[in-house]
This record gives sequence, C-alpha cells and structure tokens, in this order.
Amino acid sequence: MSRHDDIREECCAANRALGASGLVDLTFGNASVLDRAAGVFAVKPSGVGYDTLTPEDMVLVALDGRVVGGALRPSSDAPTHAALLAAFPEARSVIHTHSRHAVAFAQAERSIPLLGTTHADYFRGAVPLTRALTAEEIAADYEANTGRVIIEAVGGRDPMDIPAVLVRHHGPFVWGTSGAGALEVASALEIVARMAAQTLALSPSAAGPGDALGEKHFARKHGASAYYGQSGQHGPVS
Repeated sequence: MSRHDDIREECCAANRALGASGLVDLTFGNASVLDRAAGVFAVKPSGVGYDTLTPEDMVLVALDGRVVGGALRPSSDAPTHAALLAAFPEARSVIHTHSRHAVAFAQAERSIPLLGTTHADYFRGAVPLTRALTAEEIAADYEANTGRVIIEAVGGRDPMDIPAVLVRHHGPFVWGTSGAGALEVASALEIVARMAAQTLALSPSAAGPGDALGEKHFARKHGASAYYGQSGQHGPVS
C-alpha cells in the first residue's frame, strides 16, 4: 500500500456514500479524511460525480493548504476543511452538504433549536449559525474565512459536542472521527432540521425538552458515562 492510500480509500468511500445518501443534489457536497500524524488530508475532487469516484481520484492536501498529491483539482471547499481539521483535534473527517432542510435554516438565518431527544442524541444544544462574512472576508480567502467563522461559532465549546455548524446563507459543515462517523452526523443533522421545521410549523413557540432531558440523552451516548449500545462502540449509535 502506498503512502496515504488508507485515507484515500476512506475518503472515496465516504464521498460515494454521501452521493448515495440523499443529502446532496448534483455535486453539492464533499468529504475529507485526515492523517493527522502526517498533516495531510484526502478530499473529493471538484465537480466530479460521486458514482465514478475512485481512491486514486482523491486529492491530497496539507493542512497549510498545499496540494501534495493527485492529478485533479481539490474541492473548492478544501480550505474550509483544512481550517476545521486543524482547529478541531479530535476530528478526522469533515463533510459539507447542501442538504435541503439544514440549508433552509441557514437561509432563514436561524440556528436549529434543540426541540427534542432525537436532536439531543447527537448535538449538545442548538446547532449554531455563523455570523455573516464581511465583504472583505468574501473577497479574499473566502473558503478559509468560511472555516474561521465556523470555528468562531463553535466558540469555547467542545467541537465534538456540537459537531455541526450552519454557515449563514450557505449550508452545513459537520465533522466526526471517521468518514462514516461524519456522514452519520450529516444524516442526523438533516433529520433533526426537518423535524425542527415541522415542529415550528405546528408550534412556533415550541420550547424543547429542557436541560435535564436534553443532557440525559446526550450523556447516555457520549463521554465516559455513556451506556447506550454495545461495549467498544463510541459516539452516536442507532
């Protein structure tokens, strides 16, 4: 096996699964997988259809943004992936989609509120919304600045407690400890966004489950005291 074949294979699998997931339209989405020891991640090539992807198509990018392997151009969102992977030490994979219900919240300039236990199983509180980028941030280093406003939106919280952010007027970026794990988060995000939209349509003043129930559902799947699932499982499981 050549150097970085492992992350190329994992990244290709994540992108092919993303294409089959129903979370993306056309080629509006991408996944990356990081080799943190090497400081290099594999990412989907720009504009290439998901069902034709091979591991060799994956582009290798250093965390400083340099392309270090691959014959194709990387996703235009690669600088955003680089910023998030560099800032979030437990994240190995970042996924960006334009999944429709999550995008609706981003376009409405609303975070996704914690309205029930399904949300709390994956996200410790509301899924945050970034501030708007300034004209200067858009004009220069737009994609890297997108990563910076996501990091800003996470703030001082553990990024693995809130492994998703909505970029205002754009869409969601999520992360996980593997390509498959990040895809699960992306799927969960779209599910809870749809549930939240439907709940708010029925009851605009819906208040959510309260701290005690929300914390209980998050804690039973995450952290040292987690007890949901089987021995050896980590993170959200169904």
